[in-house]
Amino acid sequence: MSCAATKFKKGFLPEKPCERCGRPMQWRHKWARHWDQVKYCSERCRRQRSEVNTPRG
Repeated sequence: MSCAATKFKKGFLPEKPCERCGRPMQWRHKWARHWDQVKYCSERCRRQRSEVNTPRG
């Protein structure tokens, strides 16, 4: 089993903020091959990416 998913344990999954809303996103198995390219937490944020960034707070 030589998958990119095997290098992370469940308790220690990497996180990064959504570029649009600032909400933290946790690593997901379906993003394993392109985690560095993931920028948005949801389809809604991806569609609204051209709007001004307004971090949640």
